[in-house]
Amino acid sequence: MPRSHGEEIAVDGEAEPVIVKLGVWVSNTRTRREKLTADQLAALAALGVDWA
Repeated sequence: MPRSHGEEIAVDGEAEPVIVKLGVWVSNTRTRREKLTADQLAALAALGVDWA
């Protein structure tokens, strides 16, 4: 996934969708994965994240 990738999500109480910079989150999380707990890594692995 490219770092610039964004996803539009609907947020309760907001009239317009919000853009979440998912590519940035994935990149940052992958880089800092040694700081994640075992539960966090397990949750990412359950979602199919291959580096978790």
